[in-house]
Amino acid sequence: MLLGFKTELKLNNHQRTQLAKHCGVARHAWNWGLALTKNILDHNKANPTDKVKFPTAVDLHKWLVAMVKPECPWYYEVSKCAPQYALRQLAEAWKQAFKKVKKPPRFKKRGKSDSFTVDGALKVDNFRVKIPVIGWLKTYERLPMDYQPKSFAISRTADKWYVSWKIEIEPTNESKPVPVVGVDLGIKVLATLSTGEVFEGAKSYRRYEQKLSRLQYLCRHKQRDSSNWKKAQRKIARLHQKIANIRKDTLHKLTSYLAKNHGSIGIEDLNVSGMLANHKLAKAIADMSFFEFRRQLTYKCELYGSELVVVNRWFPSSKTCSGCGTKKETLSLSERVFNCECCGLEIDRDLNASINLCVAVS
Repeated sequence: MLLGFKTELKLNNHQRTQLAKHCGVARHAWNWGLALTKNILDHNKANPTDKVKFPTAVDLHKWLVAMVKPECPWYYEVSKCAPQYALRQLAEAWKQAFKKVKKPPRFKKRGKSDSFTVDGALKVDNFRVKIPVIGWLKTYERLPMDYQPKSFAISRTADKWYVSWKIEIEPTNESKPVPVVGVDLGIKVLATLSTGEVFEGAKSYRRYEQKLSRLQYLCRHKQRDSSNWKKAQRKIARLHQKIANIRKDTLHKLTSYLAKNHGSIGIEDLNVSGMLANHKLAKAIADMSFFEFRRQLTYKCELYGSELVVVNRWFPSSKTCSGCGTKKETLSLSERVFNCECCGLEIDRDLNASINLCVAVS
């Protein structure tokens, strides 16, 4: 199966400038193509009898070469792949928008999600990669050399640059110590297993919320685009990245443990977007990152030969007694201990739900 490999680049100032130029050209091509396609859609809506064919990625690139490049000579300072891939991604975004899969594409802004894609004469050495026009770029870790990449995606997060590409990994199917397990996700603790194990959540945003608020407060009166404003923005971006990395690290460790040591894993089909509508708990729910947990667990179960079973979201895992199977009519969120009136069972609420999920899977 194909997995994405992403690593940080070790750059000097000249290389950072070159990467920023590539991002600028890719962003300019995207915004130009988006403005053109929006004008075509507006024209077709206003003139139903005189419609213009919606352009493909090839059409957009032909028009870009004929109309934009003569007026923008700085396009020739970067690789030709940067605007090409930007227009391909724009065409794909419109396809998904027309199918109602995603919302329509939006204009890009400098400094937000800067990235570009290149292909061609790509090379991977032990601690460096070769990119057209730019040349060799060093990395901080040894790179996998078993698979020749077809394209590189270069992106920036805060003030750090990353390169990513696809690598082929052979799935494994080893025997697992635990055949079946149920996993109940929560806010107080991230995951409670039917085996009795409890995994605490990182709660990284809650930990650094005060520091983040302080940095944003100090930035409030700084002149926009001044040197001090840019320094403050970099500090805020670094802290946001740290919060996200702590959360991802916790989720990766948990999902890897589950996929490597359990044959079948039962989880609930949580309505995360609906849960986030509760404004009293939305911050705590978002800090746990339930959707990212399920996304990681899905591909890791395929990678390590485990089975992921998603139980129906209307299954009453918390209200049902794991001892006798009696279902309660109501169970408030404040009741952390489940007390069964029929059999007298007294058990932790999350453990009771995970046991019920384990039974539902098996």
